[in-house]
Amino acid sequence: MTHRSKFLPAALAALLMAGALAAPALAQPAAHSHEAAAPHKLSLDQGRKWATDAPLREGMSRIRGMVAPQLVAAHAGKLDEAAYRELATQVEAQVGAIVAQCKLEPRADAMLHLVIAELGEGSDAMAGKHAKLRPEQGLLKTAQAVNAYGSHFAHPGFKPLHLGH
Repeated sequence: MTHRSKFLPAALAALLMAGALAAPALAQPAAHSHEAAAPHKLSLDQGRKWATDAPLREGMSRIRGMVAPQLVAAHAGKLDEAAYRELATQVEAQVGAIVAQCKLEPRADAMLHLVIAELGEGSDAMAGKHAKLRPEQGLLKTAQAVNAYGSHFAHPGFKPLHLGH
């Protein structure tokens, strides 16, 4: 794992926690509460998928839409380093939009952060920033994160990506 991929989830959590801690001082309720210990494994909400909001559904649909054709191209050996880097940049932009706009209840938000961490690690590998993963492995990790989102979050009509394995 690169320094950046280790740093990004921690930085996001610290930023969100700082906002949550500052809110009481301003006599405003925190939009996100990150006081509970972060979960280590993606799970369902008592057997049900986690609730989503429009920004999350839109962002994940965009990511899925970007990744699907690249999986086909990768399996055909038609992606070069520049294509992987471009896809990584696009995925990172969507993740940034999701983090900025998505408002979930705290437990669902904690689960989403697990998916976001996997998306970040996949993007890092696609961008050539991961010492142990090749770009094509980063694409697969990103696709797996997209599928994990679909199997753990309520998103009507969301279809899993075919991983081709």
